[in-house]
Amino acid sequence: MTFFESIKTVFRKYAEFAGRASRSEFWWFALFSALVSMALSALNIRTGGGYGFDYGDGTYGFGAMRDLMSNTILLGSSLSGLWSIAVLLPSLAVTVRRLRDAGRRWTELFWVLLPIAGIIVLIVHLCDRSVGEPAPAVAPAS
Repeated sequence: MTFFESIKTVFRKYAEFAGRASRSEFWWFALFSALVSMALSALNIRTGGGYGFDYGDGTYGFGAMRDLMSNTILLGSSLSGLWSIAVLLPSLAVTVRRLRDAGRRWTELFWVLLPIAGIIVLIVHLCDRSVGEPAPAVAPAS
């Protein structure tokens, strides 16, 4: 499945939790979603000031978060948040279909609630071969 085919398939099956999703369908959509989110986040607009700030009391700071945030319009972060909400349901649906395709139960999605280790376990499960997919051929040792 190609990049654009997987995006069309996921959005066509927007809230369909039944069925199966191939590895390529899931990972192409994950890449697409991440790229869109990063592109939208990059739209934050900086409206002035450099990275060095004179506080008026003789101190000079570099990269002070307070001053940096006061000169930034968070349009991109807002759009990225809206994007995340918009793709939440199709992302969950394709993840459940991918787990099912790998021979796992949908309840294994709850691994994500366990910090760090749970996310790693879930990613490993999402990378599993499809059930019934033949194992890759191993070349004989020479």
